[in-house]
Amino acid sequence: MAVKILLVEDDRVLAAGLEYSLEQENFITVLCYDAESARKVIAENLGQFDLCLFDLSLPDGSGYDLCRLVKKKRDIPVIFLSAVDDEVNVVMGLDMGADDYITKPFRVRELISRIKSVLRRYSRQQDILKENKAVIKLENLQIDTLSGKVYKNGEEITLTALEYRLLLIFANNIGQVLTRNQLLEHIWDVAGDFVNDNTLTVYIKRLRDKLEDDPQNPTLIKTVRGLGYKAGE
Repeated sequence: MAVKILLVEDDRVLAAGLEYSLEQENFITVLCYDAESARKVIAENLGQFDLCLFDLSLPDGSGYDLCRLVKKKRDIPVIFLSAVDDEVNVVMGLDMGADDYITKPFRVRELISRIKSVLRRYSRQQDILKENKAVIKLENLQIDTLSGKVYKNGEEITLTALEYRLLLIFANNIGQVLTRNQLLEHIWDVAGDFVNDNTLTVYIKRLRDKLEDDPQNPTLIKTVRGLGYKAGE
């Protein structure tokens, strides 16, 4: 079955080029030039799409707003297109659930590669959810994979989308040492060239601050010196 993409880009020349290139790769593309028309498509037909490509700067809104709207309705991949590549914007986009972030100008082949990588990762995640129990237990944590909620001692803990994904990786590999490279590949895939070790360190710290009884002496997510991290025994 062909993959259907919602493309929102106000630069009509760039949009036309992207639409043509995507269709050459056998993707079905629906194109919007502004946030208003995109919101209408999302409200009426989001269930038809497999992935969204959102320009961040639109004449009547932001790709951030569209991403929030999509993620409230369905868990499908969102990739941002932007002329801004500073770390604050990248992290903000990922925090709200975006799956990748590509900076203009970019090569079409790079974009196609990113799209395919994100789709493969989503396919793997769905396979994992099907293979595992709906609720994963890790010491005093319960992870409800159907609702995407995490509970500590029965009380819900609020995690960002990226923090949740990172926790889910650990929960599905209890007792296994995961290197930093493995964690980065699972979260952003190899194509995410904006990712660095500092970003991962920040998210590990955030998880520990939210989940550990004593974040300075973690027992849920342990550091294995010289190798990486491990959850559980």
